Amino acid sequence: MREKRATRDRKALPIGLTGQKLMDMFDLLVAHFGPQAWWPAETDLEMMVGAVLTQNTNWKNVERAIANLKSKGLLTVNALCSMPAEALAQEIRPSGYYNIKAKRLMNLIQFIKGRYGEDLSGFSNDGTLKLREGLLSVNGVGPETADSILLYAARRPVFVIDAYTHRILNRHGMSEDQATYYELQELFMDHLPEDQELFSEFHALIVQAGKNYCKRKPLCLKCPLEKWETE
Repeated sequence: MREKRATRDRKALPIGLTGQKLMDMFDLLVAHFGPQAWWPAETDLEMMVGAVLTQNTNWKNVERAIANLKSKGLLTVNALCSMPAEALAQEIRPSGYYNIKAKRLMNLIQFIKGRYGEDLSGFSNDGTLKLREGLLSVNGVGPETADSILLYAARRPVFVIDAYTHRILNRHGMSEDQATYYELQELFMDHLPEDQELFSEFHALIVQAGKNYCKRKPLCLKCPLEKWETE
């Protein structure tokens, strides 16, 4: 199954030609944007909350929602679990789709508390596959959200794929238009060294490129990937 392939051991795999093309992409992006040091969160819990809230919105809206929770002392496992869904929805209103996200967030936090406790003890000690399967069992947590938590909170070498990744690779002839999440994930994980820091930086840089240049109406001539050779 593709879900299991996403977490298998790749330390012995060579980079190869495809991997070199991807590293050329990385080098162009880091030269333009500089190191990103993602994820922008103070705690693992804050990172998990942000991973849910960032669905279908921009990060500035997520920051406003998280600031609301912080200012009222609500950014703890117990506080989030004990809040009525309606009250949580109002606090995260800036993130958009707040009623849906409140339910998804409560599902995730209740799962985390039930399995790892209010202090998240044991979260970082679980195996990657077990963590991923658990996260994907939560209603409202899909592959991108689960892998974001694995990469940034659990610090596992799992590459996160988002809409920007798909768009950039497709426009540069590195993927098919109908490529699936796991096909794109394999493109990175099958051809790059198994390195959590590389994966986190790479994903953050792709987000910057997509947000600033590779838009629906792209700014190709200004984009740092304009000279990326993929042929």
